[in-house]
Amino acid sequence: MSMVIFYRTELREYDFGPGHPFRGDRYEIFPPFLKARVPPDGHYRMIEANGASDEDLLHICRKDYIDFSREYFRKAHLGLEANGRFHEFHSLDNRPRGRPGKVEEAARLIVGQAKRACDGVMRGEFTQGISIGGGMHHAMPDWGEGFCLYNDVAFAGKYLLETYGLQRILILDTDAHAGNGTAKYFYDDPRVLFIDIHQDPRTIYPGWGFIHQLGQGRGEGYTVNLPMPVGAGDACYQYVLEEVISPLASEFNPQIIIRNGGSDPHQADLLTHLGLSVKGFRMIGEKVREMSGLCGGRVIDMIGSGYNKEILPYAWLALIAGLADFSIPIEDPLFIPPQFKEDHEMEETKEMVGEAIHLLRNYWKSLRKPKGS
Repeated sequence: MSMVIFYRTELREYDFGPGHPFRGDRYEIFPPFLKARVPPDGHYRMIEANGASDEDLLHICRKDYIDFSREYFRKAHLGLEANGRFHEFHSLDNRPRGRPGKVEEAARLIVGQAKRACDGVMRGEFTQGISIGGGMHHAMPDWGEGFCLYNDVAFAGKYLLETYGLQRILILDTDAHAGNGTAKYFYDDPRVLFIDIHQDPRTIYPGWGFIHQLGQGRGEGYTVNLPMPVGAGDACYQYVLEEVISPLASEFNPQIIIRNGGSDPHQADLLTHLGLSVKGFRMIGEKVREMSGLCGGRVIDMIGSGYNKEILPYAWLALIAGLADFSIPIEDPLFIPPQFKEDHEMEETKEMVGEAIHLLRNYWKSLRKPKGS
C-alpha cells in the first residue's frame, strides 16, 4: 500500500485553550470524517508515531528554546503561573488562554510524525506519508510564532539532508500564510527548493513572502515566493501551478516532495481572504501527484491549518484525494459566492506571475522560454 496517514488521538492536546483560534478539536473532527468517506482497507494505513526526543529537536531548535517551551507549556496546562520570559521565546499569538492542552508534548508528536514519514518513504515502506496536524511552518530555531512551536517541515527537510544525504528536496507550502520559519532554515541552501504560494503579505500575517525574497548566498533563487491577490481562487492557483511551480519542479528534478498546508486558503476561512473551493484543494493534490512522478511518487504531506471547522475536513480530504487519486465526490458544504467562481483576480495573478518570472528567469532556464514555445 503506497499511502500511510499518521495520526494519534493525543494530537488533540495541541490546543491553546478556550477562545484561541487554534483548538485541538480539529484533530477529532477529521479522522471519523475521513474513514466514513474513504475506509482504510485498500486505500491507506493509519499509523501512530512516537514523539520527537530532545535530540531530534536539536536538529532544528536551540536548546534553551526547547527547555523553555517544555517547561512553560507544562505549567500552563497545569494552570500554574506563567513564566515572565515568554516574550523572549514566543510571540503573543502562541500564548495560551485559560487551561490549554499539553501543547508542547503534542508538538513533539507532530515532529515525530515527520521523522517517521521520512524514514518510511526513504526505506521504501510507502511512497506517500501524510502527517495529520503537520505544517508548523512559522516556528524558527529560537522563536515560536503563528501557533507553531516546532517546525516539522524544516525538520523533515534537514533530516532528509543529514540522515539520507538527499541533494534535491522540493518543499511546496500552500498554506494561506507565508512559511517564514521554513524559509529561514533553507534561505542559503541550494539543496532545497522552497516554493511558497500564499496570500499577499501586505494583507496578512506574517508580513513576509514577497517576490523579491529569493534566498541568499548559494541559495539565491531557491526561495520562490508567489503572493496571491486577495480573493484568488481555483483558476488563479491552477495558473500559478502550471506556469511557475510545475516548470520549476521539472527543472529542479527533486528526489522527494514535501508539501504543507491545510484549508485556510478556502474562501470561507475565518482568518484569511483567499478564494479556493474544495475543488481547488483537490486540484492542488492532483498537481503534487503529477509532480511526484519526477521522484518515484515520493511525497511527505503535512495537513494542519484551517480556521473554519465546517470547511476544514472537506478541504483536508480533497487534498488527500487529489494526491492519492481517490475517485470520490467531495462538494463544498457552504454556498460559494459567484465572485469566487468567476475568479476576478486572474489579471492581478498574471501580473504577479510575470513579475516573479522576470526575477526568477535569472536562475531557472525553464522560465526563459518564450510564451507558447
